[in-house]
Amino acid sequence: MTKATRSTLLPRKIAEKLRIAGEQIRLARLRRNFTIALVADRAQCSELTVSKIERGEPTVSMGAYLRVLYAMQLADDIELLAKHDPLGRDLQDLKLRKRASSR
Repeated sequence: MTKATRSTLLPRKIAEKLRIAGEQIRLARLRRNFTIALVADRAQCSELTVSKIERGEPTVSMGAYLRVLYAMQLADDIELLAKHDPLGRDLQDLKLRKRASSR
């Protein structure tokens, strides 16, 4: 068993979201009938890296995730991250309201 490092210690909720993302990438690969070897070749990474992505391991770089998504023609999905941001919009609206009321 490997020793836990700071990069692998994640809050449970985040680890679960990473696992779900990996599972979704795995399912996308299977729906396309792509092998891990094919995706690794197209993404210019190792088969081990693709496997780690599909398991949601936290030590894989964001760049590797993007290359795998690109290899499966899913790179545009990255633009969906943080797109729906209700907290950010509420904070922005609050700031705008304060600015408008101080005039």
